[in-house]
Amino acid sequence: MPIQKPRTLSGFMELLPQKQVLFDAMVEKLRRTYALYGFSPLDTPVIEASEILLTKSGGETEKQIYRFTKGDSDLSLRFDLTVPLAKYVALHYNDLAFPFRRFQIGKVYRGERAQRGRFREFYQADIDVIGDGALDILNDAEMPAIIYRAFTSLGLERFVIRVNNRKLLNGFYAMLGWDHRAGDIMRVVDKAEKIGLEKVGLTLYHDLGLDEDSVGEIQEFMAIKGTNAQVLDALEGYRGRNEAFDQGLDELKTVCRYLADFGVPESHFAIDLSIARGLDYYTGTVYETRLLDYPEIGSPCSGGRYDNLAAYYTDKQLPGVGISIGLTRLFYVLDEQGLLNPDALTAPAEVLVLPMTEDLAPAVALATALREGGVTALLYHEGKKFKQKLSYADRLGIPFVALLGEDELAQGKVALKDMSSGEQQLLTAQEAAAYVTQALAARRAARPIQEKPQ
Repeated sequence: MPIQKPRTLSGFMELLPQKQVLFDAMVEKLRRTYALYGFSPLDTPVIEASEILLTKSGGETEKQIYRFTKGDSDLSLRFDLTVPLAKYVALHYNDLAFPFRRFQIGKVYRGERAQRGRFREFYQADIDVIGDGALDILNDAEMPAIIYRAFTSLGLERFVIRVNNRKLLNGFYAMLGWDHRAGDIMRVVDKAEKIGLEKVGLTLYHDLGLDEDSVGEIQEFMAIKGTNAQVLDALEGYRGRNEAFDQGLDELKTVCRYLADFGVPESHFAIDLSIARGLDYYTGTVYETRLLDYPEIGSPCSGGRYDNLAAYYTDKQLPGVGISIGLTRLFYVLDEQGLLNPDALTAPAEVLVLPMTEDLAPAVALATALREGGVTALLYHEGKKFKQKLSYADRLGIPFVALLGEDELAQGKVALKDMSSGEQQLLTAQEAAAYVTQALAARRAARPIQEKPQ
């Protein structure tokens, strides 16, 4: 049988161990952040019945979905975490307490063309709050706080959470007499950052058939800038002309009002009237997060409010609000930009235990004692030369090596070698554990991302 050349499919990411540690650290930071706000973990099946996944979608989604048959079953891989959540809430409605707050971090699959930074298999990190019949607007105001804490916990500082409201936009287009084309207009407006206001105007005029006056008013509306207070003040000038607009403006003001109380500095939050989120799925508040120094990443975290999560699975009204972080794409681009923290501890162990005698029992006992002291320890007992053993530790980036020979055993101690400085000292197992813990405290606490100084 011929040997197959090993390869990874295009659009699928495999990481070497050191980078996998950093990726897992990002996942753990997000888990802790989400749990801090009272979200429960959830894991839904990767494979669902195709009719369940495609109920709300179809069209472009059906072209991208990984779909297959097994016997008589028509099955598909999940393409996001939201549709499985909708099914889950409808299925377990009687067992859940509302508002239901869940987080989920898992892989999703899309059979789209793989390109730089875009994957066919990737992790999403989602949170959603689902109400039963109604959901208070304060939940919308809490989302930026969770985004802010999540990003800062990862090591990111230079980012801004941009927010808008779909009711406000729908109301504004209705004022102009274009409420019947609101969804089409939003999909064009949502591209403003990529194509510019002028191109937006031309597209609205030539492709959608809007008149020049309407195009001009939309461009003027999108161009409203300033502090959040200044933008809200400018929007007050439109009040009283449309009920949906007024409701959207009130919701936007509420979200802004609680920012400071939720711990979000205004430097990291901005009303942006060009944000529309092109999906009809959203009905109220919408969010996009941008890294200031890396606009090419797009929005690594986005989301918003929706009126009814599970309309295709139940007749109960289940409004919600949520956000999603595209974790694989974010990690890929940060790695490409050299922003993964080189000081973070990525070795599989903090101490490599090297027995220097034929009897391995003392080395086993030392490794056990170090682990009980909270230190990760790897026992190396392969029949290699001493230099090769040290090279193994160096290649894995293990910070310390514990040498245990006849002299050390006679004194009831271990020779602890610092691999970075070459310094070596005799310590008891307990002293060695305490020393390693103190020496590595900063690296243990290091965030996975380290932004370059401006």
